[in-house]
Amino acid sequence: MEAHLDATALGREAAAALGRALARASALHAPGVRRSHRAELERAIALANDALAAGASPETVAAARATLVRAHLARARDARHGAGQLSQGAQRAPTRDDCDDGWRRVEEIVAVAEASAAEAARLAPLLDTEAARSAARGAGAAATDARRLVVERNHAYTFHADPAFSFGEGWYLAAAAVLAGVAIQVEPDKPQTAQAERFLRDAGLAPLFQPYRSRPRANKHLPDLVARAFRADADAAQRRLRATFLGDAPIARAVAEWADGRLAGAGRTVLLWVRYGTHHPARNTKHAELVELAALALDAALVPVLVGDALRGEVPAAAVDGTLFWKDPVFQGPDMRRAQLQLFEHLRRAHGLVGQLGVTTAGMDGPALMGLPTLYLTDAPNVRLGAWVGAVPGYRELVRGDAYLDEVARTLRRWASGRAEALAPGAATDEHGRP
Repeated sequence: MEAHLDATALGREAAAALGRALARASALHAPGVRRSHRAELERAIALANDALAAGASPETVAAARATLVRAHLARARDARHGAGQLSQGAQRAPTRDDCDDGWRRVEEIVAVAEASAAEAARLAPLLDTEAARSAARGAGAAATDARRLVVERNHAYTFHADPAFSFGEGWYLAAAAVLAGVAIQVEPDKPQTAQAERFLRDAGLAPLFQPYRSRPRANKHLPDLVARAFRADADAAQRRLRATFLGDAPIARAVAEWADGRLAGAGRTVLLWVRYGTHHPARNTKHAELVELAALALDAALVPVLVGDALRGEVPAAAVDGTLFWKDPVFQGPDMRRAQLQLFEHLRRAHGLVGQLGVTTAGMDGPALMGLPTLYLTDAPNVRLGAWVGAVPGYRELVRGDAYLDEVARTLRRWASGRAEALAPGAATDEHGRP
């Protein structure tokens, strides 16, 4: 009789704990509520199991089982929510190790959902009620959804093929694939999907392709992976990238003619990058600064060549306007990505290109990785691309300050004098051995 009373009391306490947990279900978004909801669910499950272990009347057993199946439904759904929230954080984690650690924790939470679903499925036939069967189905659905998060995860990095996305980000994904062997998934059914695949296949990276899935790694990891390879052996890294990005074929005639028609007789040149984007608009080009940069280039006997987004304002004096060059049909064909890199290479060989300068923009990254001296301007140190400073030869960051234009002027004079950082060993040269 005493055991029966203890079991009954435990069952009632379990039902009360479950009631408190479910009462909080409508306010789980409020601070601290989800934590207390989970604590009450765990208490309900523990008490109901204790009631069953204590031995009881059929009525008390049935009540404890009913409490358990409802509690496991709630726990499976809560675990599904927790796994979803944590998976988003894991995808956005700043480093590859943080990403992997986050996904390990996601799997642990998914296992909780699956354990509760299994327990609800075991209890439902014993109760043989529609309510119990419905709860078991709900717990199973929550567990399936939770497991899908893990199944949809992809260890690959996404090569975006939508023109609205950063074109330049593809350079450091391809570089990370060449130097660190990362897996790649190409964004399917986009306007530039075929061109992206063409570039990657031409670079010999097809063996790294993975089927597209919706939960890839975050591309923010890639600059650090590239930097690690350059720190290990900068010369070897740059040789490999030049070989894979440019290939063995000569520079396309159409690319050379496009550049020659605009720069014939221009003398030595420097690229000035123009950026106008909706993402981080504070990083966009300031036209007044662009005019000053162009003037400094002219003072160093360099012809400023504007590249990047459409200019907003007048073309600075004596500058060559090459903005939006990438929209020209020459650079929109099946080999568009290699054609753009060939343009920069041709400018080095035939038009005395000594370096590139401008606000932080991913369009600079391809030429920088292949050895073009680079100086980017920023209001604060760039956490991601700052990893390349001191690792990628000739890649520099300049935080704006009172005398930052003086440093720009010194850099341009150094580039113009031929004291810029040299090409990597094995870099392409013309018939006279010049870069």
